[in-house]
Amino acid sequence: MGIVAWIVLGFAAGMIARAIVPGRSRLGCLTTTAVGILGALIGGAIASAADVGELGTFFDLGTWALAVLGSILLLLVLQAVAGRGGGPRRR
Repeated sequence: MGIVAWIVLGFAAGMIARAIVPGRSRLGCLTTTAVGILGALIGGAIASAADVGELGTFFDLGTWALAVLGSILLLLVLQAVAGRGGGPRRR
């Protein structure tokens, strides 16, 4: 896949993951794209390690599923880390 395809896949996977993961997310367009691209890489790495699949072509349903699942996982981790901020909170 080319760089433009990775960016489009990342943005779409990030948007789908943001729609699925509960809670309020204050991510901008670039951060959403970054989460989607990193999520696709994470999903592909986990699938390759478990020998259940790999990232393929842009129009492959498995590629999209891995990207979205990896993005959801990454968003959940980010929410867990962001929720553990130290110090007093202002209202």
